[in-house]
Amino acid sequence: MTGKNKNTLQIILVVALIVAAYFIGNLTAKVQYLSKGGAPAAPAGTTPAAAAAPTVTISQIKDVFKKDVIKFGNANSKLLFIEVSDTSCPFCHIAAGKNPELNNQSAQFKLVADGGTYVPPVPEFKKLVDSGKAAFAYIYSPGHGNGEMALRALYCGFEKGKFWEVHDLLMSAKGYEIQNGTDSAGQPSTGPVVKNDKTKSGDLANFLADAIDPAFMKSCLDSGKYDAKLAENTQLASGLGVQGTPGFFVNATNFPGAISFDKMQSAVDAALK
Repeated sequence: MTGKNKNTLQIILVVALIVAAYFIGNLTAKVQYLSKGGAPAAPAGTTPAAAAAPTVTISQIKDVFKKDVIKFGNANSKLLFIEVSDTSCPFCHIAAGKNPELNNQSAQFKLVADGGTYVPPVPEFKKLVDSGKAAFAYIYSPGHGNGEMALRALYCGFEKGKFWEVHDLLMSAKGYEIQNGTDSAGQPSTGPVVKNDKTKSGDLANFLADAIDPAFMKSCLDSGKYDAKLAENTQLASGLGVQGTPGFFVNATNFPGAISFDKMQSAVDAALK
């Protein structure tokens, strides 16, 4: 073998080792995260909530409810919930409980309805808000990166009293696909893909037609009136110390990640005493 060929082979081997090290590192990180109660293996780009729980005061939590954000319930309630989320994020889908295909990829997150033990927290928050016992605020943070158009759609839905209807569709398996371009298993979508493309407002509006008038939704999305909410929400989430999604607060107690509601129950009970 000539010296030139040897050098070429060495370069190829070095590149191969670097690539292998990268994938081994990713695999190790996923295994470590799963062992600590993280989400199941998800498509590339997943950003779980930060491991370190931020410390906030109840005054900071109450201040959120004074902001122009998506919120429900009486802000003077003894029990306040905050969700920091991104509807394109698989971990957020797990916590919403509307995408069983994703939940059931891991025994840890298998829904009770499907024979598992996981209780998604978001529907439980809604029940307590609807019963008049709590208030809830939704804050966006780009945990997965493809949820910008969806956030605008959430605000448009909130404007018409259709937040939860829009939210639940976005958090479904099909909602995951239209936002990310892949299904929950990482396979390419065969339907329309929106991601953050403003020119695809019609596709998103049509997808949400079962929740809200598509003509209104497209007009609302095209108007740009909620564009500033992306930065406003992200800054607010950062101010609370949340660096990943989902992140939850039960009053001033932080629960980072897709944590089952039963792990939050003691904090809820303490607040309602």
